[in-house]
Amino acid sequence: MAAGIGKVIATTIVNMLIVLIIVALVMSTIFVIQADTYLKGLAKEMYNLRARQVEQQLARAGVSKEQIRQKLELLNKTIWESLGLTRPIHERILIYAWNAITFNFTAFPIRQGVRYPGGGNNAGEVVLNALKATAILFTTATIIVLIIAILIGLQVAKRAGSVLDRIIIGIALLSNSLPMWWVGILMLLIFSYHLGIFPYAAKEVYAALSNLDPHSPFYIFDYIKTWLYYMALPLITIILVSFGGSSYIVRNIVLGTLREDFVMVARAKGLPERIVLYKHVLRAASPPIVTMTALSLVNSLSGAIITETVFQWPGMGMTYWIAIQNGDTGVVMANTWITTFLFIVVIFTLDFIYMLLDPRVRVGKRQT
Repeated sequence: MAAGIGKVIATTIVNMLIVLIIVALVMSTIFVIQADTYLKGLAKEMYNLRARQVEQQLARAGVSKEQIRQKLELLNKTIWESLGLTRPIHERILIYAWNAITFNFTAFPIRQGVRYPGGGNNAGEVVLNALKATAILFTTATIIVLIIAILIGLQVAKRAGSVLDRIIIGIALLSNSLPMWWVGILMLLIFSYHLGIFPYAAKEVYAALSNLDPHSPFYIFDYIKTWLYYMALPLITIILVSFGGSSYIVRNIVLGTLREDFVMVARAKGLPERIVLYKHVLRAASPPIVTMTALSLVNSLSGAIITETVFQWPGMGMTYWIAIQNGDTGVVMANTWITTFLFIVVIFTLDFIYMLLDPRVRVGKRQT
């Protein structure tokens, strides 16, 4: 068994690395080709701007036309070298792919004039600041939704066909049919515009944090309080829209498990319903629930462009939108790679989680 598990682990790691390398090459090819057009246009603009100045200065100094032409050629070459355009495109693709695989996003500069809510001097700093904000909001919301879904889903599955079951199904249908951005606009209209309880723009959280005194004995409490104040409204919105559908999914998973023979055996032994439900049923139903949770968590780390834009939350989604609008290739690639990397790692990690949660999963050769 140990040898079988070791073989599966080694095979999974190798497969994961192969997939990551292929994804990095594909992403690098797309972004380098897209960036090539922009960089060549930028090089032309920089050359035209500086060439006039150089030409006028050299003409006033009495330099010959041939020398002026040579200086301008040198200027154009210098500009292309500074932007990395002198390298062959396949070499640039490999460099981008290697920087992505090694998470060297400091090599990706921010496009001039573009400002991001979380700040940062390069693509790596921008994306890490955005990832922190997204994790604070969406990961927190996902965990809360999961807890609510498990508690409600278990109770509803135990009372399938009851009034509570029908209410949860109705809530799930209603919440899943409501776009989160639309609910977010209503929440802003009610709680920010009319009641004035929460702020309009959550991106102001960084300005509020910068005003805190780090030497204050209550700094950590003020820090947490500030984050909670600015994230409260989007957090409530995400939970309201998401918990119904998640509860319904858990309910269906648990409902199928309740019909298994081992549940009937556990009840026949006289075990309390609470132990049957939370110890036996929940464990047997945990693999699909873990899958749902893991995918929800990794998807939450990519942020939600529309939702974050509505609340102006300085996370991955809003950062992605700003980068796309301004053609900031470095930030787009760093954002996309981190999201893709986390998704691939989670997918491969789920295999090992299944082995821990479900004893019915067998590794290695089938025993005879």
